[in-house]
Amino acid sequence: MQRQKQLSTWLSSVHPNKTFTLAPASADASFRRYFRATFADGTTQVVMDAPPQHEDCRPFLHVGSLFEAAGANVPHVYAQDLEQGFLLLSDLGSTTYLQALKADNAAELYGAATDALLKIQLASQPNELPPYDEALLRRELNLFPEWYIGKHLGKTLTDKQSHTLERAFKAILTNNLAQPCVYVHRDFHSRNLMHVDTNNPGVLDFQDAVYGPITYDLASLFKDAYIQWEEPQIMDWLIRYWEKARKAGLPVREDFGEFYRDYEMMGVQRHIKVLGIFARLYHRDGKDGYLKDMPLVFEYLHRACARYIDLKPLLNLLDELHPNDVQEGYSF
Repeated sequence: MQRQKQLSTWLSSVHPNKTFTLAPASADASFRRYFRATFADGTTQVVMDAPPQHEDCRPFLHVGSLFEAAGANVPHVYAQDLEQGFLLLSDLGSTTYLQALKADNAAELYGAATDALLKIQLASQPNELPPYDEALLRRELNLFPEWYIGKHLGKTLTDKQSHTLERAFKAILTNNLAQPCVYVHRDFHSRNLMHVDTNNPGVLDFQDAVYGPITYDLASLFKDAYIQWEEPQIMDWLIRYWEKARKAGLPVREDFGEFYRDYEMMGVQRHIKVLGIFARLYHRDGKDGYLKDMPLVFEYLHRACARYIDLKPLLNLLDELHPNDVQEGYSF
């Protein structure tokens, strides 16, 4: 309550002649919280509460300015107090893509999402964002043996299994690091896209953006932990993105088959990481809301590993770790 009182006092200093009410808008997996301020005239703004001992607002401000300049529909910053950890932002509404997506509007909404992604990618410049380098990619992969296998499954890998996992990690990293680089949102999915305007979705939660593999955000978008689509649909949407990207001059592979393999390998890296993160959120942070999303993430990972010969050892390891859970439908 003390923190919310500080926030109200700060907002009153920003809008000294306005009365407002505050209500929770959302929270995420970090320490950040968001409140919606509704003013007497019915207009709204959103206040980000990012306790400075836990969160640094500067990456959010920097990435937001880059993405906004690129034409993406990100929250505009009206006021900031970095010492207290408060930002006053434009309100992009409360309807996420996850809530808005239906079979009859999915093609249109995903088309708009990839258009927004293209704007971000076309603005890419090296040295503006941290590199998505081997150290960071590997740090993410290492969450899997520590938190998913060790803590969540309660298993210890044998030397042979550890060797298998390390060889798989090297194959994944070799592919990831060979991909062309652009700005990477790093969590570009249905919970972080807002259905504000059918043609221009709101983009949130971009503070961890990096400069890295061009397929990463596509893997986030189409191999979404929170919503699943049939693979022929996803293939169609991917081809449409690839054609738009080539036309726009982005450095995608000339051959769609190679581009698709990059996308698959990037998805494998992401889902290994996500399983580790979801396990950590539960076992370390006491957040059990992500447990229900683990089976879909595992299914994405298993399917991709079943397709590629250099991931077959990883597929076998997954089956050893989950002897009773793997369904025939996972591979085809």
